[in-house]
This record gives sequence, C-alpha cells and structure tokens, in this order.
Amino acid sequence: MGRVQDKVALVTGGSVGLGEAMVRLMAAEGAKIVITDIQDQPGEAVAKAITDAGGEAIYLHHDVADEAQWENVVAKAVDRFGRLDVVVNNAGIGVGCAPEEQTLEDWRRLMSINLDGVFLGTKHAIRAMKANKPQTMGSIVNLSSIEGLVGDPNLGAYNASKGGVRIYTKSVALYCANNRLGIRVNSVHPGYIWTPMVENYLRDNGGVEEGRKALDALHPIGHVGEPNDIAYGVLYLASDESKFVTGAELVIDGGYTAQ
Repeated sequence: MGRVQDKVALVTGGSVGLGEAMVRLMAAEGAKIVITDIQDQPGEAVAKAITDAGGEAIYLHHDVADEAQWENVVAKAVDRFGRLDVVVNNAGIGVGCAPEEQTLEDWRRLMSINLDGVFLGTKHAIRAMKANKPQTMGSIVNLSSIEGLVGDPNLGAYNASKGGVRIYTKSVALYCANNRLGIRVNSVHPGYIWTPMVENYLRDNGGVEEGRKALDALHPIGHVGEPNDIAYGVLYLASDESKFVTGAELVIDGGYTAQ
C-alpha cells in the first residue's frame, strides 16, 4: 500500500472502464484523485465511493478536446489539492470504418478527443507540474493502444490517432528530460480489455458470447485482459518506482503484438 501516497492524480475518462479501474487503484494506493469525464453520474459515484472509503477524490465534467475546460479542471485540481503530480490522458473513442467511407467530420471528431486531448492534457500537465512547490517528480501517462503499434484494416483513423499518441509521447519525454523538468512521459498500449464499451460493441455487432471467444483467440495468452491489468501498469508509471522510465512504451496485450 502507499505506492503513490499523497500524489495528486488527474485521470481523464475516469468514470468507467479502464479509467475507473485506474482511479480506484491509485486511490487505494494513497493518491488524491481528480476524476474527469463527460459521464457525470458514474464519475460522481466513483468519487463518492473513494471518499466513503476514506480516500480523497473529486469529479469534474470535462471535454478533453476543449482547452478552456483543461485550464478549468487543472486550476480546480490545484486549488483543491495544492499541486498536480500525475496526469493520465485516458479519455478516447474508437470508430471503425472503411477508409473510403470515413467522413472528415468523424475523422476530426476522433482526432480531437484521442490526439488533441492528449496534446492539451500534456501541455497543461507540464505547466502545472513546473509550478509545484516543492518540486518533485511528475508523471504523464498517455493511453495509446496496440493499434498505435500495428495496423488494422478497419481502424485507420483510430490507428492514426494512437500512433500519434505514441510518437508525441516520446517527443515530449525528450523535451522534459533535456530541460531537466523532472517530468516523465510514457505511453501505455493495451490489447483488448473486457470493458462495458467492448461488451456493448459486441452486443450491437453479432453477439457477446461469440465475440468474446473471437477476441480471446486473438491473444496468445488465451483471453482478453481485465481493466486492472492496465491499471497496475499505469500505477507503476505514476509511482516513483519508475523514476528511470521515460519515453517508453508499456505494452500490456497478452502477447498480441509479439506475433
């Protein structure tokens, strides 16, 4: 216990799925949590569950593609907890489509959340972490995907956004290291993880049971992952245990990309 004791951590998309697992785990390990999302009711419920268990957490409504909202949530986080030590850029969407059928509107919407949101989160995280007194090591964790490492014939826009997150993370990691800012920046690349979003997608596209079997078969380890499989990786990168890790890709995919 206490792996991120007293660190202030902001997690976007923290209401459900992977984000919920991250905030619950970091709270259990001593972090003060800022949950942001556009899903207000589950976000508020998670924050209440953390505080009821003796932790510290707040929920803030937040569209990650809006810079003014980034300025607002970071200011509120710092006002409430005095500093910002960890930012996890987790919020994202996925849209599958044949390239010739992809609309520019859908492309831009996906990029605004998956890539612009990471850019804005990283930008304002650096500004806040540079202002920390006393100065301690900050950590920015950007959620990419296995789809940022390998291609998928029906996920061109998603591939592009997650590939962008991967290489942008490396660039910013070098900038922070070269300027001795004390801020580490890393990306996490999940394989298929069993979340409500994945289950609902399968339900709408042929059936949950058969879809689950097909997804399990894609991973050499024999099954899809669980949200805490990713949350533990994020916890490591958020903690000082990873003080020598920056610009890295943490792939958590059951062997998917090893094939």
